[in-house]
Amino acid sequence: MANETNIASQKPTTLEGWVKLLDDVRLPVPQDGHDRVCQAIADNRSSLRDIAELLQDSPALALSVIREANRFTHGSMTEPAENLEVAINRLGLKRTEELLARLPAEPASQIPVALRQLQLISQHATQQANGFFSSRLARLWQDIHWGSLLFLSPLWPMALTHPQLLEEWELRVIHKRESARTVEKQLFGVRLLDICQALVDIWRLPIWVQQGYRLLLTEQRELVKVLRIARDSDHPLRQQNRLDDDPTLRRWLNQPANTVLLANGLALSAQHAWDSPHSQRWQYLTSLYLQMPMDDVQQQLHQQAANSARHHSMPDLWHPAESLIWPWGANRVHASLLPAAAPTADDLAKWRKQCAELLVEPSRFTNAMHLTISARDALVACGMRRVMILMADRTHANLRAHQTAGLPKEAAGLNFLVSQSPVLQRLLGQQAQVRLTPANNAQFSALLPGNLRSHFSGEHLLLRSLVNNGRVIMIVVADQGGGPFSEITVQAFGKTAQCIEKALHSFSQRGQ
Repeated sequence: MANETNIASQKPTTLEGWVKLLDDVRLPVPQDGHDRVCQAIADNRSSLRDIAELLQDSPALALSVIREANRFTHGSMTEPAENLEVAINRLGLKRTEELLARLPAEPASQIPVALRQLQLISQHATQQANGFFSSRLARLWQDIHWGSLLFLSPLWPMALTHPQLLEEWELRVIHKRESARTVEKQLFGVRLLDICQALVDIWRLPIWVQQGYRLLLTEQRELVKVLRIARDSDHPLRQQNRLDDDPTLRRWLNQPANTVLLANGLALSAQHAWDSPHSQRWQYLTSLYLQMPMDDVQQQLHQQAANSARHHSMPDLWHPAESLIWPWGANRVHASLLPAAAPTADDLAKWRKQCAELLVEPSRFTNAMHLTISARDALVACGMRRVMILMADRTHANLRAHQTAGLPKEAAGLNFLVSQSPVLQRLLGQQAQVRLTPANNAQFSALLPGNLRSHFSGEHLLLRSLVNNGRVIMIVVADQGGGPFSEITVQAFGKTAQCIEKALHSFSQRGQ
C-alpha cells in the first residue's frame, strides 16, 4: 500500500491531475475472494460463467478485470466489454490470471473502511436494480446489473486515497446543504461529476454508466421536468397525460439506461435517510418510470435493502437496512469531522474502576438510589458530560428523572408521560439504543418530550434501555455536550450500560 500512501499525500486541483492520480491507483481486493477466483481459473472444470460469478462478489476485482479487458482492446473497433464474461473471454484465462497476480490482495478487515463502505453502496444499488428492473427488462439484465455495480466505481480510488475529502463533501453538501458546485470547487478544484465522467471514458465502462453521468451533467432540464411530473404521484392518469403531451420527454424518461442511475440514486440517498427529500426524489422518479404506486415502490425498496444487507453487510459498515427497524425514519449513524476528544488512559482507568464497583458480587448496594448514583458516575467516567437516568414506574406509564449529571437542578424533578413520546414507548417496550445525529435529529427530536430535549441541546444524543429480568426498568439519556461523540466513548457507553444491567440483576437477587 506504499504507492497509495504516496498518492494520498497529493491533492490535484485540475481535472487532468485528478484523472491521472486516480487512474494510477491499484484497488486492494479481499484475499479470500481473490484466492477463490485463482483456484477456479486453475481448475479446468470451471466455466467462464463460474469464474465471473466468483469475481462479481468483489466489486474491485470485477472493475479491474473489465478495465483491463477494455484497455487491452482499446486500439481496435471493439465495443467496450459490458460484463465480466465478455471481459474474461477477451483477456483469456492466462492474462486474467496474470492480472490477478498483480493486484494487492488483503484480508477484508484491513481494506480501508471508506472504500468498503462505498463498494457496499454499489452492491446495494445492484440489488435495487435487480429487484426493480431486471425482471421487467429481462433481456437487458446484464446491462442493468453491471452498470449499477460500476456506476460509482470512479469514486472508489478516491475513497482509498482521499477519504477525508469525500467525508467533508458529504457533511457540507448532504447534511449542511451547501452548494455542491461551491464545495467541490474548494475541495477538488473541479466538479466531482466531471472527474467521474472522465474516468468512465478512460476506463471505457459500460455505455449505460456513461449515459448516467451525461444525464447528470448535461440533461438537468429534462430531469427537472420529469421530476415535476413524478411528484404528482397521487394522480397517475394526469401524469400519463402530461407525458403523452411531450413524446420527446416520455422517450427520454423511458430509456433503459436510466435504470442504472435510478438504482444508484435510491441506494446512495438511503445512506442518509429513507424519508429525506433526496431519497424521496429518487422514489418518485422510480415510481413514474415503472408506473408503480409510491407505496409499492417503498415496500419493494425496503425489501431489497434487507436482501442486500443479508448478502453484503459487514460488522463495521453501515447498511441503511439497519434503520428499517424504526419505521418512522431513523437515519444512519454519522460521525462528524470533529468528534469529542477520546478519553485518556487515566480517564479509562477511572472508568474501569467505576464499572468494577458495579460488578461486585454479592451486590454492594444498599438501595436503588445507591446503585443509580454509582451508575451515573460510571457514565460520567466513560466521557459523558450530561447524563439523565430515567426510572419507569410499575405501570410503565411514567418516567421520572432518578439521577442527573451536568444538568441544571430543575432537571432532577422532571417527569415524562410515556404515551406522549413514540421514542420513549419504543425504548420501554424492548431493549434498544437510539443515537441522534445531524442527519436524523429533526425526526427524532419531534418524537421526544420537549422538556427532555431542551436539557440536551445539540444534534448528538444517545438514549438506551436498561433491562432487568426481561423488563425495561430504566432509560439512560447522555451526550458529550451536544457535539459529535468520540467513538471510543460510544463503545464505553455501551459497555457501561451492560455493567449497570448486571448490577441491577445482582441487586435484585440480594438476600435470595
